[in-house]
Amino acid sequence: MTTNYRDVPELYDYIYMVENGGKKGLKKVCLYQKKLVKFVKKVFESENLTINTEQLHNYMKLEKYFDFELFPWEKFVFTLHCCVYREDGLPRFPDLLIFVGRGAGKNGYLAFEDFALISPYNGIPNYDIDICATAEEQARTSFDDIYNVLEKNRKKLIRHFRWTKSEIQSRKTRSKIKYRTNNAKSKDGLRSGKVDFDEVHAFESYDNIKVFTTALGKKPQPRMTYTTTNGDVCDGVLDDLIEKSKRILDFEIEDNGLLPFMCALDDPEEVHDEENWHKANPSLQYLPTLLEETRKEYREWKENRSSASDFMTKRMNIRQGNSEVELTTWENILITRQEVEPPIMRETGVIGIDYTKINDFAAAGVLTKRGAKFVFKQHTWICANSADLPRIKFPYMEAVAAGDAEIIDAPEIPPELIADWIEVQTHFYNIPMLALDDYRFALMKAALARVGFTYENKNIKLVRPSDKIKIEPIIDSGFRNHNIVYGDCPIMRWYTNNTKKVKSKKYGNYEYQKIEAKSRKTDGFFAFVAAMTQHELIPEQQTGGEVLPLFTF
Repeated sequence: MTTNYRDVPELYDYIYMVENGGKKGLKKVCLYQKKLVKFVKKVFESENLTINTEQLHNYMKLEKYFDFELFPWEKFVFTLHCCVYREDGLPRFPDLLIFVGRGAGKNGYLAFEDFALISPYNGIPNYDIDICATAEEQARTSFDDIYNVLEKNRKKLIRHFRWTKSEIQSRKTRSKIKYRTNNAKSKDGLRSGKVDFDEVHAFESYDNIKVFTTALGKKPQPRMTYTTTNGDVCDGVLDDLIEKSKRILDFEIEDNGLLPFMCALDDPEEVHDEENWHKANPSLQYLPTLLEETRKEYREWKENRSSASDFMTKRMNIRQGNSEVELTTWENILITRQEVEPPIMRETGVIGIDYTKINDFAAAGVLTKRGAKFVFKQHTWICANSADLPRIKFPYMEAVAAGDAEIIDAPEIPPELIADWIEVQTHFYNIPMLALDDYRFALMKAALARVGFTYENKNIKLVRPSDKIKIEPIIDSGFRNHNIVYGDCPIMRWYTNNTKKVKSKKYGNYEYQKIEAKSRKTDGFFAFVAAMTQHELIPEQQTGGEVLPLFTF
């Protein structure tokens, strides 16, 4: 036992490598790693922690059964995750995030960690481990690695373990390892000691994760491990973990037991210097074959970035998307979550509506200004009978629970519902103009007239494609300069991320289109575009009146 991390080579050696680099350390490390080392050192300096060196030594005896040696970074996170304890005996870092570039060996690490924790060296009876992924093939990866270790060393290990192709069990502690797929409905009654979420970038909601995490706590020393590269699912579980991890490493929030081990390029432009690739993959300097494969993929990516976008997303751990079609970067979309001063009574705003398919989705929103910032507060109506609902992976019921959307249990969305919502806004805002496509104006005409918006009164703008094309440069500038604000509205970020820009054959400039018509809706963003065509009617500075309690960001 020791309380000093300097006495433990698995900890001190990696810290030294990160801090010193060069010939005696890692070739290059990213800013996340530098912050992590400072964070870990501060934790040891400010808390009374114990490192169970005897347990660590016993765990490391198991390394000989694997076809690889653990890299320094793997020994570092393993020690912190599995062998460092608080005064009350609980793990100091029960939760571990491993966010590294493809090929770093995260599944091999996970196999070693799980094998160690069901071994007799752990000593906790029935310390069951569930490996969860969105697909069976991925869930089996680390499980199969352990299975193959047992098969290869059958004579030595048969006394300590029993195993089949679906379950591995320690004979002494009766702890089990099983793999699970992404079906949250059949997991009640679990009594896990540890849960793994493999390739967490593919988890689009917390449904399955909640089922497993609520099963923890029934056994001593509960743990979770998240392993992943970056991915293309935006606003999912991984984005939440990354945002939380950044704030932990910046000492903005308490870590609450999460150890965030993250590796990525500090800037996309660093990709053109091969030495920087080590920032995204701390194993790269030990794997010459992987380095050569990465060089090959880099050359292909340079020739055609659209078809090889996985290189940046998976190898460099920076989400690229497709620059030929994406509306803006995901980072720019995330920044729409910023806070601004809340609305004030009777300030001027314009309303945009998207009501293209009456039996699908519809959206409307109020656009106001805060200096140079465009602030858009939306509301969505979802037809319960939409044929597209089974295809939609976005957790739209969370938007309903947050008050950003509502389900309409009817054959179609009545235009009167949208008009009623607009009428409510007129009690709080001065609305000089309402904008919508002329395509569905006939369906909305009577309902809008009932609440005072008519073409004859000149307070309705029928938006044409040319109007949207003209406003595109302003919207593009707004995203790039972080001047578009949605507040904390995930469905609005989803709408925006589902939109692409293409060259207009008729006008030559960019126009907006859906990336995919059935499962990726854009209604809220198109309502925003409609409102933006009338943004010049809104004064930049608005004063007077009481703050509205209705909408806060």
